[in-house]
Amino acid sequence: MFESVEQSSGFAARMQAWAAIDSPHVLKVREGQCLADGTVLLVTDFPAGTCLREWLNEEKRMDPARVRGLGLELLDGLRTIHGAGAVHGDVKPNTIFIGKPGASQLVDGGITSGLWESKHLGDKTALIGTPFYAPVEQFGGESPDVRSDVYNVATVLYELCTGVVPWPGKSFLEVFQSKLQSRPPRMAERAPGVSVPAALEEAIVGGLIAEARDRYASAEKFAQQLEAVRL
Repeated sequence: MFESVEQSSGFAARMQAWAAIDSPHVLKVREGQCLADGTVLLVTDFPAGTCLREWLNEEKRMDPARVRGLGLELLDGLRTIHGAGAVHGDVKPNTIFIGKPGASQLVDGGITSGLWESKHLGDKTALIGTPFYAPVEQFGGESPDVRSDVYNVATVLYELCTGVVPWPGKSFLEVFQSKLQSRPPRMAERAPGVSVPAALEEAIVGGLIAEARDRYASAEKFAQQLEAVRL
């Protein structure tokens, strides 16, 4: 993963900074260390509940009211992360754990962005992230930022409502091309027969606009739109 002890040390230092991030919706990082041989040790709390990917594999879809509630919890966690000058970089079902209402957690925060900075990738590089959840600009090699975190969460919420990700495609190129649409397909198109309240869908879609400047500018803005949804 790293080409030198210097890169490993830089990554460990960046992850150590996450120890100051304190939110019930962000897995607590206790310590980041780099050993003499370049091995990185990251000490965190153990995530509570169930990985959202495992939950989705079994349950397929989530009730709209619970989708809204989970979205608000995740965005609250992102507000704390962004307030500390950091970004998560790769929010997806695999990096979310859920339990009882109010107990969801983002895990693996900062790994993607930490790799970017530690490996000195500059302004642009190949996509670092997960294609189905990454915004268009990351396909062009841009580093994760606040708006890409917003896009990640919106993609997860869309998937929870419908049982499928917004963007059809089996290959990297097909997924990228489908993401070039200014807005994602309507939920009824991607999941015929599934009923999602229009207000909830519209709130989620605001985080999925292809052009980053037209997307929600912050987790706070996204949360305000979700809070306004009445179910």
